[in-house]
Amino acid sequence: MTEDVIKRRALRIEQNPDIPLYVFALEAGEIDRVADVARISRDEAGKLFGYQRPEKKQHVKQILEYLDGDNVLFPNGLILALPASVRFRGSRGPNSTDGLATIGTLEIFLPDSPSDPRPALIVDGQQRSLALARTRKSKLPVMVAGFVAEDIEVQRDQFLRVNTVSPLPGNLVTELLPEVHTKLPTKLSAKKLPSVLVNALNQDADSPFKGLIKQASTTTDKRPGAVVKDNSLISAIEESLKPSGALFPYKNLSNGTIDTVTIRSILVTYWSAVRDTFPEAWGVAPTRSRLMHGVGIRSMGRLMDRVMDRVLAVAEPGSPEAYESAKAELALIAPHCRWTKGRWPELNTPWDELQNTPRHISTLSNLLIRIYFQSRTSTS
Repeated sequence: MTEDVIKRRALRIEQNPDIPLYVFALEAGEIDRVADVARISRDEAGKLFGYQRPEKKQHVKQILEYLDGDNVLFPNGLILALPASVRFRGSRGPNSTDGLATIGTLEIFLPDSPSDPRPALIVDGQQRSLALARTRKSKLPVMVAGFVAEDIEVQRDQFLRVNTVSPLPGNLVTELLPEVHTKLPTKLSAKKLPSVLVNALNQDADSPFKGLIKQASTTTDKRPGAVVKDNSLISAIEESLKPSGALFPYKNLSNGTIDTVTIRSILVTYWSAVRDTFPEAWGVAPTRSRLMHGVGIRSMGRLMDRVMDRVLAVAEPGSPEAYESAKAELALIAPHCRWTKGRWPELNTPWDELQNTPRHISTLSNLLIRIYFQSRTSTS
């Protein structure tokens, strides 16, 4: 049987000796044969697969309408992760390279059956690729940049880097960050630790948040029971890692190390105490409980800095004593909370009118902190 292979004239860019990079062209109708979309999802054990967001049907439709129109100019290329099986044959002769690029022929080997996995994955241009696969102009030449990397970590790293002009959904970025171990831009690097912690809280058996956090893969695997948006919890952890937060002392600024084990223990202790203090408000949809809403998570996160400062002064992080102490501290505010019904005292606001806005987060967190300190003063 003749081997099914696509051969294209290509430039090999001399950029990274460990990761071959090629620029070439494919016909629009060949895209779907060569490349697939690695949708983000998780298996039953919680392992993360892929990195791509869901299809944007309206966006794809708009691109398709343009492609099927007249006078098409489509310089927006695709970026593909190519398999190690591709073969590049450099052209002979003194003019085959200028020191920056070498001209030659790239061979991409296709699967024997249409049901087999395609050899390449789309790193950038998912929506464009879907439109190209459906256009009537199946012979339209499309510019492609392809780098050889079967390592999913390298692909995710490039995916996060190239998607900066049109920002990726926040929950997609934060779920991918724990899986990327290369040096990241400063902005992404600052979000990595909170993302790692939230991912652990959603996966670990001893976490009160296990299975409750909405992540990008949740929309793919239809995970039931996910009610807390990951960005709310990530923001709460980010605030607590600042100098005024309860988690800040576990960052060693002199050598750059972070005691993630202790930080995780503090988070599990505090939020377990929150869960057990407000059992009727825990684990239900934000429409039924503002504790699970962004405004509740953020406000209780700010209260954590005050509560855990006191708890950790008398108990070891993660110990049963720390949990009991945290519950005792939260009992001081419990009678004043209106997570599922009624009106908040002093605010004169119905429980379900609080929203995840800076003003409401500030108002509710200030109220909780004030009640906490007033209750402590009256009981001391």
